[in-house]
Amino acid sequence: MLLHIIAAAITPPFDVEIASRAYLDTLKGAARAKSDAYFEGGYWLTLWGAGVTMLSYWVMLRTGWSAKWRELAERITRWRFVQALLYALPFGIVGALLTLPWMIYEDYVREQQYGLMNQSPGKWAVEQSIVLGVNTLIFALVVAVVFALIRWSPRRWWLWSAGAVTLLLAVFVMVTPVFISPLLNTYKPMAAGPMRDQILAMAHANHIPTDNVYVFDASKQSKRVSANVSGLGPTIRISLNDNLLNRASPAGVKAVMGHEMGHYVLNHVPWMIAQFAVLLLAVMFALWWSVPRLIARCGGQWGVSGAADLAAVPAYMLIVTLIFLVATPVTNTLIRRHEAQADAFGLDAARAPDGFAESAMQLSEYRKLEPGPIEEALFYDHPSGSERVHRAMAWKAAHLAQLPVDQRGVVRPFPAPSDRASSMPSNASVPPAAASSDQR
Repeated sequence: MLLHIIAAAITPPFDVEIASRAYLDTLKGAARAKSDAYFEGGYWLTLWGAGVTMLSYWVMLRTGWSAKWRELAERITRWRFVQALLYALPFGIVGALLTLPWMIYEDYVREQQYGLMNQSPGKWAVEQSIVLGVNTLIFALVVAVVFALIRWSPRRWWLWSAGAVTLLLAVFVMVTPVFISPLLNTYKPMAAGPMRDQILAMAHANHIPTDNVYVFDASKQSKRVSANVSGLGPTIRISLNDNLLNRASPAGVKAVMGHEMGHYVLNHVPWMIAQFAVLLLAVMFALWWSVPRLIARCGGQWGVSGAADLAAVPAYMLIVTLIFLVATPVTNTLIRRHEAQADAFGLDAARAPDGFAESAMQLSEYRKLEPGPIEEALFYDHPSGSERVHRAMAWKAAHLAQLPVDQRGVVRPFPAPSDRASSMPSNASVPPAAASSDQR
């Protein structure tokens, strides 16, 4: 008790608001305007991207292409499960071609305009081809399973499909760290040293079953910092990208890794799968109700005979895209709450509040720092930078006497976000979009 009294007596006054503002004010002027413009543009990109995707599905139906792909699959094989797999191949390729101009603008041109893209057009195209291949295979499996269930149980397929797709999602989460992520990046064990020791010490203190930390080469693609604790069961691994190691202070790295460990300890992956299952159940029921009515009205023009016809896949996907667009505030809120919980856990685990505030300011290079409350509720799937900085400084104020003396005052961020942001091209355009392993 005496030691606590002495510590409190020698601890200098600490104002949470002043400390928070000291961090927030490191991003200002042109750099802040550019960050705001980039993120606010994402609000419109979400809408226009969904519109472009739905238009591509309508084109597949209206031109009769979807019916022709189904006919081709039926000529190749009589096995319906294999027919679904074969149908998904032209569906995926043509869908990618129809939306290619939009994807080039959104994922490459715009990222380059804002100084966030490190790839050449050729390397970007190669990676997008890999992603297309993986997505087509996964989509083919989902289509084959769902349409098998539609034929097996026309009245209750929506119920069984929700369960089946949720199970496939869990398997996908499990295999991604081992089989999919290495297709795009090289993962290497982190070199031995104090930083690796501190990360593993936090992991073991929180009962995370791993004895290794992996570093992946995200700098070849982007300047974004990110890390994750990914996988399920035997595939769990801790990973961080080279941008985080190269651009953050040791305290910043610890803070980010504490946050990511929070997702594991708080069982956020199983919770998100469970919450997605509930949403998916509602989506499947909506499809069961709406698609037959849509086909009854337009199926003759499209060459689609019924809800169990593979040619109806674009109709299903059109409605799915619309539902998820409308549900965006709901899904954002679910994710944002988990992120806030991981923030609180990470502050306790890493005990590096200034490192946490530093990482929040790094993310402010491409996330609007101080949104309004309605804006944050609708469009943010992570807490805003201002909220995170304030949380870190409030934690610091509450634990001030427990921190080393040289960390009790207002600490200037390292490195200053405004310095990093100034390295972005000064001639980058500012059109009327948002930023995710987890990019915090």
